[in-house]
Amino acid sequence: MDGESSRTALFEEHRPHLRAVAYRMLGSISEAEDALQEAWLRYDRTDTAGVDNLGGWLTTVVSRVCLNLLRTRAQRREEPLEPAGPGGEPGPPRIPDPLLRREGVVDPEQEVMLADSVGLALMVVMESLSPAERVAFVLHDLFAVPFEEIAPLIEKTAAATRQLASRARRKVQGQAPAPDPDLGRQRAAVDAFFAAARNGDLDALLAVLDPDVVLRSDGGALLARHTVVLSGAGTVAGQAVLWGTLSPFARPALVNGTAGAVVIGDNGRPLSVMAFTVVDGAIVAIDVLTDPERLAGLDLTDFRNG
Repeated sequence: MDGESSRTALFEEHRPHLRAVAYRMLGSISEAEDALQEAWLRYDRTDTAGVDNLGGWLTTVVSRVCLNLLRTRAQRREEPLEPAGPGGEPGPPRIPDPLLRREGVVDPEQEVMLADSVGLALMVVMESLSPAERVAFVLHDLFAVPFEEIAPLIEKTAAATRQLASRARRKVQGQAPAPDPDLGRQRAAVDAFFAAARNGDLDALLAVLDPDVVLRSDGGALLARHTVVLSGAGTVAGQAVLWGTLSPFARPALVNGTAGAVVIGDNGRPLSVMAFTVVDGAIVAIDVLTDPERLAGLDLTDFRNG
């Protein structure tokens, strides 16, 4: 193997890990691929012969690219999707790109992407973090990078970086509880939700929803009216009853590794992707992507086929 082929092989060896870092940082599959391409270009024009830990070096490069993208987002005020409310509170956050697969289907690439069970609810909460908070939290808490190595990247001291990660952790733990590890228990709650919605059974919905359940829906620019945040079991149950006619079109799916559904109309057009966070048998969060532009970009072949 010549020198160029060897360098390419080394980069490809680290690609799954780098993609996982970039996806967690950005919440966008396409932007994660762009970040990897930029990292490859920087790697290709850099002499790394003296680099002892190539994986660590590449992780830093990808993280710096992602940090710049996150800062650009903030400068352009791309998040949140809606302007602040009358009390100055932020609008609903963007729902990140979901990672989808059929239950029982093994996808080694996704297994790497989701090695830490980063459910969609956690990704949604991370959208509300500042760029520096997100980088510090993702690198330290999800990939065990020492604060001393993260600090130069975000131009902070190690102590300040530790504080940023701690602040991000508190936000995440408060708004995105860890889902039940038992996928069967998750699926039972989700199935009960759809059965109750299909039958218009408000009592059954209230029984499966946590009293403080939160529903977040991202309709994108074309369906901005569907970009909302609802809270409370009564409010969410009422909304679910309105969706009852769509329940027969829900196809079971794993959404970022947890029980969810892809809703596809009888014309084959995707209507939504729904991710559920189930804790102790009750649904505590529902995250719904209805943005037609982003849905059109998802590969839903497996779900259209049955």
